[in-house]
Amino acid sequence: MNSYETVFILTPVLSEEQAKEAVQKFESDVKSLGGTVEHSESWGLRKLAYPIQKKSTGFYFMLEFEAPGAAINTIEINLKRDERVMRFLTVKKDKDHAAWALKRRARKGQAKTVEAEA
Repeated sequence: MNSYETVFILTPVLSEEQAKEAVQKFESDVKSLGGTVEHSESWGLRKLAYPIQKKSTGFYFMLEFEAPGAAINTIEINLKRDERVMRFLTVKKDKDHAAWALKRRARKGQAKTVEAEA
């Protein structure tokens, strides 16, 4: 299983409850495809660098997960089909990226203990 990080932007016309529901749907998609969600983070409503679908803001979310390589295709297809998602980007994390993500979470007080990961 590989580690991945997906950042996606949801349309700003959603309420916060609807946005959380969308994130939960994508988390359940990862789990149903044999993966595990390591961390989920909301970055909130932010201004976009350029308009997307005539909108200037969007809800940003980051999802860190482990999944088989074949599952990424299905996850990305689900993101493309969902009308709530304006943009997304999935990257495969290498060991340095994973270490950096743990440090970043530790600074924010969201880190898992080392024993929990081992």
